[in-house]
Amino acid sequence: MRSPLFVALDTPDLERAKTIAQRVHAHVGGIKLGLEFFMANGAHGVHEMAKLDLPIFLDLKLHDIPNTVAKAIQALRPLEPAILTVHAAGGRAMMEDAKAAAPTGTRVVAVTMLTSLDSNDLQSIGLAPDPHEQVVRLTELAREAGLDGIVCSGAEVKAAHRTWPQGFFVVPGVRPANGHAGDQKRVVTPRQALDGGASILVVGRPITQASDPDVAAREIEATL
Repeated sequence: MRSPLFVALDTPDLERAKTIAQRVHAHVGGIKLGLEFFMANGAHGVHEMAKLDLPIFLDLKLHDIPNTVAKAIQALRPLEPAILTVHAAGGRAMMEDAKAAAPTGTRVVAVTMLTSLDSNDLQSIGLAPDPHEQVVRLTELAREAGLDGIVCSGAEVKAAHRTWPQGFFVVPGVRPANGHAGDQKRVVTPRQALDGGASILVVGRPITQASDPDVAAREIEATL
């Protein structure tokens, strides 16, 4: 069984992404490619990373009208990502169409609430200032829409798991006990996230910006 640890390669530099992925290959279960990487390298970059034989989590957080999201995912079908993200806030119809358009074998998961947001941010955009309430509501919606799972912070994963015991839970914003939170506001340690019900953990800078990414990945994996 592969490690539940996915490394986030948030860089526009394809060669740097390849180098880091090669160095941590033995200690991660997959690689996450987000907007920064995809905007710089497109489908070609994803194909190049796929040659490293690690599952690819394509984190594009699609959010548009249902037809547009479905057409976008159809365009991504040749990439056959292991995991693909949409925004739960796009609504049930959008999520249903996203799942219908995805390749067989691709897990489509819904982003509930970004880990860079907190209760003050929720209130500022007119939502109830309770991250747990927001995440649970969108978890239920994603389940009803037929998605495979959700993305949420480690602070809410236990509540989301109770709501959807069979769901697939992606937890980003994970930081080692001695790690720097950066721009993340709701962080937990990798062990806490796993104990709360996470299916996979996404770790970026604590690995990619370490002086030795392989050692950093190995140390995190050891706590799991």
